[in-house]
Amino acid sequence: MDLSTVIGIGAAFGLMLMAIIQGGPLSIFVNVPSILIVFGGTFGNTLVHYPFGDVFDAMNVAKKTFLHQEMSINSLIVQLMGFANKARKEGILALQGAMETVEDDFLKKAMQMAVDGQEPETLRSMLNTEIEYIQMRHSKGADIFSSIALYAPAMGMVGTLIGLVQMLQTMDDPSSIGPAMAVALLTTFYGAVIANVLCAPMAGKLKNRSASEVLVKTLIIEGMQSILSGENPRIMEQKLHAFIAPKLRESTFNK
Repeated sequence: MDLSTVIGIGAAFGLMLMAIIQGGPLSIFVNVPSILIVFGGTFGNTLVHYPFGDVFDAMNVAKKTFLHQEMSINSLIVQLMGFANKARKEGILALQGAMETVEDDFLKKAMQMAVDGQEPETLRSMLNTEIEYIQMRHSKGADIFSSIALYAPAMGMVGTLIGLVQMLQTMDDPSSIGPAMAVALLTTFYGAVIANVLCAPMAGKLKNRSASEVLVKTLIIEGMQSILSGENPRIMEQKLHAFIAPKLRESTFNK
């Protein structure tokens, strides 16, 4: 569970609810016509922009904003260094048994390719292709949420115009002004909340998640290529440490 996402969304909605409750009942911010205009219109526009399957795939990708766990880069480097030392002492086939301790599917696949006798450059090329397609999928998910963040305020503005037209046409009936004005204001409110509290931050989080995941996978490729090439472990560690800030680097040779 990603606490920063949960706390961020919880804080945003919690503080808004506190402000609303202090000014009146929560029910005054619930308006069915406004909900239909903003949520229905935004969903419809998104389906026009993207295929049906991509929209629902984006919902699955969105789980990464809540459930994703960051892999420790230092722990991964230590693990790769252990594999390097094992391969130098016992041969590359010794990694077959070590694969049982590996949880990351990408690392396990890289190790299997190494055990199967792939050349270092072939391994890098094949795994880089997989990374490219992962980036494409993640980018599409983030783009969909960015698009929703654009459409929601636009539909809020459409709802505002609808409410204002209804209000102006019924100025002679004071009792109808209130509901029409509610539609006009609440559609803007709903659109702003969807865009700025949910979708835009989630799109940003997905982009950050994708960048972190690509970094980890690139480090795995670099490490496995070094292992296959029989590179000196100290040189390999220096290459892997280039992926992280100097203050975070922990040498396995000092332990």
